[in-house]
This record gives sequence, C-alpha cells and structure tokens, in this order.
Amino acid sequence: MKRIGILFVACLLTAGVNAQVIQHDEQKEKQWRSMENGPWDFAPDWYYYLFHKDYSGAETYWAWRGFKSGLHVRFKESKSNVKRIMPTRVISEETQRQKEKKVEEEMALVKELHQEEVERAADRNVDLMYNMFKDDFNRMQERIAEGLLFVQQKTDGKMNYQVTELSRQNDIVCKNIEYIHRQGIGYELENAKRQKAYMEAKKEMEKLVSRVAHLVGMAQAYYQ
Repeated sequence: MKRIGILFVACLLTAGVNAQVIQHDEQKEKQWRSMENGPWDFAPDWYYYLFHKDYSGAETYWAWRGFKSGLHVRFKESKSNVKRIMPTRVISEETQRQKEKKVEEEMALVKELHQEEVERAADRNVDLMYNMFKDDFNRMQERIAEGLLFVQQKTDGKMNYQVTELSRQNDIVCKNIEYIHRQGIGYELENAKRQKAYMEAKKEMEKLVSRVAHLVGMAQAYYQ
C-alpha cells in the first residue's frame, strides 16, 4: 500500500508538471503569434496587465456576463510600445516579390528602350525627306544647266571662267545632296537631320540659281 501511495503521488506530480508545461507552451505560443501575424493576445491576461502592460497593450474593461460580470483584460496592439513584427518567411516572400517587381520594371524599361532604338534604326535606314525636296532640286538644276549653257553659247566661251566656277559650286551642292540621300549600313541618319540638311542644300542651290541668272543677264547685255 505504501508503494502504491508513492506511485499515486508521483503520477499526480507528473501530471501537474505536464499541465504546467502545456500551459506554459500555450502562453508562449500566444506571445509568438501576437508578435508575428496571429491575433494580438497574451496569457495569463492579468499577469501581462500588471507586469507587462507597456508592450502587451493590456487594458481593463467591464463586461456583463451574468455571474461572471466584472473587470476583464484585453490587449490592443495600438497601445503597445513594441508592435507586431513580420515572421521571417513573410519578410523573405516580400523581399522576393520586391526583387521580381524590380526585375519586371527593368525588363519593361529595356523593352521600351529596345523598341525606341528599333524605331530610330528604321528611321535612319529610310530617307523619308528626299521626296519633299526632289522637285525643287530638279527644277533648279534645269534652270542652272540651261543658264550656263546659254552663257557659254552667247559669249562664245569668253565667260568660261565664271561658267566653270558656278558649275564647280553646283557640283559640290549636288554631291552633298547625294550623300545626304544615301541609305543603308554606314549611312544611317535620322530623318529630322536629313530634312535640316536638305533645307541648307536648297538655300545654297537657290543662291546658285540667282548667280546664274545674273550671269545670263550680263551675257545678254555685253555680248550681242
């Protein structure tokens, strides 16, 4: 009987210890869940209210619960001075999401830049401006050629120097236009720059037309 009594007492003590361990684990679990991403709750409630009120955010309130009416303890994260923290796995997932988002943004930017470069390359490889000036160039070239030929014939070659000089200058302008109009590898030029270059070439050609007209006038006046 004595041995049975000792075993019975030992069982009670073991059960008590186990109950205490289980209760302790439950309290720790509540604390961990509160500090991570679970409900904001701690146990024992009055213990945290009395000794850990600052970081638990514990407060008392009156509740009508029949015979159990009275003051109760609840916990509010907004009153805590530590607040909730993210679990490591959540931080890891968020970090990964941020990395993926950054990669997607960079890829979108690279794609946009690539598309712009493709469009610029297409723009450089095709001369879209020449047709805007071609008729003016042809018309002025006819006037220059006809004028110089008239001077040469009218003066019987006596104004050959002036004719040769104007022909040389006209040839430079024409070669410049030919260079601007070149297309393909090695001759890439944005059409906005082509247009500006054609406008300059047109001005130079207009000056030559005016000088040829002046030379024609001199030939008519001094050579009958």
